[in-house]
Amino acid sequence: MTAASARGVARLVADAAHGIEVVVTRHHKPVAAVVGVERLAELDSIAEDLRDLSLVIARIAGDDGRRTSLDDVRSVFG
Repeated sequence: MTAASARGVARLVADAAHGIEVVVTRHHKPVAAVVGVERLAELDSIAEDLRDLSLVIARIAGDDGRRTSLDDVRSVFG
């Protein structure tokens, strides 16, 4: 019997609401996690920050230093 099934759904939800995170396993492999809504929002925010950071790093890595003035852009595109 796994810890998740021993606790029951109501207890898992109550624990998650109080900040206790539980990893649910199947055949000894993690398949899900039960976390509170605040923690989920925190993880979503962290994931968004990491996506933004990866874009910044990619842009810095590919920056060759060349810049195009607004006047040059206007002359080409009107």
